[in-house]
Amino acid sequence: MKNSLLIIFIFLTVVACKNTAKTTVNTSTDTTIKTQDSIVYPSDVIAEMDKWNILLGNGEHVKELVNYQDKDFFYTLNDGTTDWVVFKTPNSGVTSPNSGNTRTELRQKKEWTAEAGGKLSGTLKVQHVSTSGDARVAASYATVVGQIHGHVGHKNEPLKIFYKKYPGHTKGSVFWNYEINPEGDNSGRWDFSTAVWGYDFSHVGSAPDSYPAEPKDGIALGEEFSYEVKVENGIMHLTFISEGHKTKTFTKSLIASDFTNQSDIPEQIKTLYATLGRDGVERENAYADELQYFKLGAYNQVNGKNPEDNIVWSTGAETFNGDISKQYENGSYTEVWFKEISVEAHTIAF
Repeated sequence: MKNSLLIIFIFLTVVACKNTAKTTVNTSTDTTIKTQDSIVYPSDVIAEMDKWNILLGNGEHVKELVNYQDKDFFYTLNDGTTDWVVFKTPNSGVTSPNSGNTRTELRQKKEWTAEAGGKLSGTLKVQHVSTSGDARVAASYATVVGQIHGHVGHKNEPLKIFYKKYPGHTKGSVFWNYEINPEGDNSGRWDFSTAVWGYDFSHVGSAPDSYPAEPKDGIALGEEFSYEVKVENGIMHLTFISEGHKTKTFTKSLIASDFTNQSDIPEQIKTLYATLGRDGVERENAYADELQYFKLGAYNQVNGKNPEDNIVWSTGAETFNGDISKQYENGSYTEVWFKEISVEAHTIAF
């Protein structure tokens, strides 16, 4: 009898242990599921992500961004208090058809004309720009964090908002460029640059490794700033805000050119683009009646092209033969974080 009771006790103990083991496994599984469900996607941070598609630094186009991320180019991070959307792209990767530079950049789905108007705003901080390049080249150490892009005609860019910081400097510059929209041949086009905080695009070094003085009123890596672009009745209104810095505002017509004659070409352009022979003029109505769209993110201006071929745009930076992981490990990339993005348009869907 005692032996029978002992056998029954042992059996019940074994069953209980197995049930306990099952409970432990199930608990572990539930924890994993909970972790997966708690992923914060860029679309959780930016409510209007359905208004955009994206081009990644590896050349991949993604059209639907709700509950989407990419661990190498487009994802979220928390800085301890706030969730941010990260845009990251190397100096060398797969580029768009209209550019030799990589980008992880949102592209607005809707298009609009300057006459109809649109609005873009963003709050961001630039976390990294390429640490290699040629200081004589205007595009070196720079990234574009927002722009207006044309969809017809020459597909030029009436607005590019830049951040640029030289190696060894604490503070960088924020400036915006306007690209002229010529009649006929587009080979003479150029960008006129206006400083916001720090220097404009044309402020460069005297030698490949000789940097100009650090801007006193510049923006540091990791320092937050905001911009608003509002186009209304053909006029572009720009506002730039950053705590501890003077708020800056600018106005520029997109439908009536300031650059229709050779005598209108600014000295900045004559100096910066002299070796390229870029001395074109703009059509009188500029970008009137042409479809436009907003872009936003990290459009890396740095590449491995020979500066002797183009002292404005070919930066001669290190690219590690296009190996993205090596570029990320060695500072050959740009990284921009956004916590707020808003976009509006007043015309047809793309």
